[in-house]
Amino acid sequence: MASTTPELKEARVVFSCGSKDYTVRDVIDAAHFRGELEPLWSGLLAGVKAEEMARETDLELDDAELDSAAIAFRYQYDLITAEETEKWLEQRGLSLADFSDYFARAQWALEMRGKVKAPQIPVVSASAEQRDLLAAELTLSGELDRMANRLAWRVVAMAKGEQGEKDACRSAQRDLFFKRAGLSAGLVADWLHGLGREESWLGEMASMEANYRDECTRVLTTSQREREMTSLRLPLTRFDVEMIELESRDAAREAFMCVRDDGMSMSEVAREGQYPFHQTEMVLEQISDDLQQKFLSLTPGSLLEPTPREDGFLLTKILDKKEPSLDEPEVLERVDRRILERHFTELSSGRIQWRIVAILSEE
Repeated sequence: MASTTPELKEARVVFSCGSKDYTVRDVIDAAHFRGELEPLWSGLLAGVKAEEMARETDLELDDAELDSAAIAFRYQYDLITAEETEKWLEQRGLSLADFSDYFARAQWALEMRGKVKAPQIPVVSASAEQRDLLAAELTLSGELDRMANRLAWRVVAMAKGEQGEKDACRSAQRDLFFKRAGLSAGLVADWLHGLGREESWLGEMASMEANYRDECTRVLTTSQREREMTSLRLPLTRFDVEMIELESRDAAREAFMCVRDDGMSMSEVAREGQYPFHQTEMVLEQISDDLQQKFLSLTPGSLLEPTPREDGFLLTKILDKKEPSLDEPEVLERVDRRILERHFTELSSGRIQWRIVAILSEE
């Protein structure tokens, strides 16, 4: 496959709305405005630095781990043959070298974690080669898809919104951007120049965010949240549990009888048998389908029959069962995400025309 240039990678159209195309570069720069890019950019720089250090010390990668990572990727995207993989990459402006380098960089980052200090390079100071690497990294990690989805939501909110009523909101979004980016008004021109953008682009991003936030506020009503909570009540039911890991059916059966018949605590049984012991919280959707009904039917204090697992058996005792509440931040976040995803998916239908990119759920 022919190698690609940075311009081709960033110029690839991700989606269109009406007559306007949005490219990979548009997606990345919009994510930068929203404050989403910095940790991903820092991670990429750390990976590059780790790879450089490894080469200097003549370290070698585990080929089996690289192959396993590549196979898992192909499985995720249903790429059965090498030809299908090449076509998938070519459609996204990537080469086989980009593909293999991505997995090598990820493995080096793991191998050298804690030993590498990434260089502090602002995104606006990135070279063409670094931006090329960033586009490949975001594409192969799936982050570009998620960023594109978020931008598409803001594009349709902008198209739907009343522009004349958002001056205060636009100003607030600009101020948030300045604070997030650590910029004063006097430095914005230099920042935009480094990014290759005009002042009008910054105004468009602020307007887009203002309209998006306004649309979210309109949709996320108390009644909407309560209705969504009804459908999530069961899957988000939480269980405080104690667990003992056991190596055989006989050991699991003996531990079960010690707790049920002899009145020993789970921790006592684990300590006496020197078994791994955990006390943790689980939500119903994390529990295997064949056990969910059992968990729901049991009351706090109940002991489950030992259940098989890959390397032995698991003995579980339910300490408490709690229904989810909108007063819990993580539950409210989950409910809001589901409402917004459904709303903006419907709003985007017929307005957004996707090109190639596989949009991933925010769940």
